[in-house]
Amino acid sequence: MIHVPALPGTPSNTLPMSAILKKVRKEADVYFKNGVDGVIVENMHDVPYVKPPANPEIISAMSLASDQLVKSRDAHHPGALTGIQILAAANREAMGVAYTTGLDFIRAEGFVYSHVADEGWIDGCAGGLLRYRSSLKADHVAVFTDIKKKHSAHSVTADVSIQEMAKDAKFNCADGVIVTGSATGSAASTEEMSQVLRGVSEFPVLIGSGINGKNARDFVKAHGFIVGSDFKIGGDWKNELDASRISKFMRHVNSLKR
Repeated sequence: MIHVPALPGTPSNTLPMSAILKKVRKEADVYFKNGVDGVIVENMHDVPYVKPPANPEIISAMSLASDQLVKSRDAHHPGALTGIQILAAANREAMGVAYTTGLDFIRAEGFVYSHVADEGWIDGCAGGLLRYRSSLKADHVAVFTDIKKKHSAHSVTADVSIQEMAKDAKFNCADGVIVTGSATGSAASTEEMSQVLRGVSEFPVLIGSGINGKNARDFVKAHGFIVGSDFKIGGDWKNELDASRISKFMRHVNSLKR
C-alpha cells in the first residue's frame, strides 16, 4: 500500500503535486524492486474523509499518482498488479481512474450492505458500480471489497455473519473479499478468515490489515495480503518506507508459499 501524501484541498496538505508524485514514484520503485506482487495507491492522508462523490481535484491527483505507479511497474516489475482505493467509499471514481490509467483492480468499501463509518452512513453500491464498469467496458478491472470493514460500526448488520456477507459479495459479482481487523494496523481474526474461506471456496480472500512478519504464518490460507503499516519505519503507517522491512517480509512470505 502506498499512502499518497495529503492531496490538494485537504487539511493536511503541505506538498505541491510535483512533490507528491515524486514520493509516489519513489515508494513504488522501492516496492517493485523488492519483488512485491502488487501495489495499491490510496489517499489515506486525506483525513478527515468525506463521503462520495470525491472532489475533482482528488480524482485528478489520484489519476496522476496511478500513472506514476504504472510507470514504475513497467520499469521494474512488469508482471505485478496495480490497484487503487479512493477514500472514502469513492468506488465509482476509483473505477474510472483504474480504467483510464491501466490499473488492474480497485479496493471498494460498502459494496454490499450498509454500515456506519466515521464519515457517516455508507450505502451498498454493487449494482451501480458494476453497471458503471460495464458501461466503460472495463470488466478486466477487478473489484476486491472489504466486508465488515475496519473503522466502522456494523450493528445494523449484526444478524449477518461475515461468512454470509462474503457469500453475498460473491453473489453480487465481486472479484474477491477483504477481511480486516478493527482499524489500520490491527490484525484480522483468524477465525473470521476461516469462516469466510469455508463460505466462499475457490474465491479470493485477502487479509487487509495488521499483517506482519510475526503473524503472516497464521494467515497463510488466505490468497493474499495487503500490507502498509509493517513496511514503514517502526511499523507506523504515517512514517517513511523501510526497504529492509519489505525485503525481510518478502523473504519470509515467499518461504511460506513453498
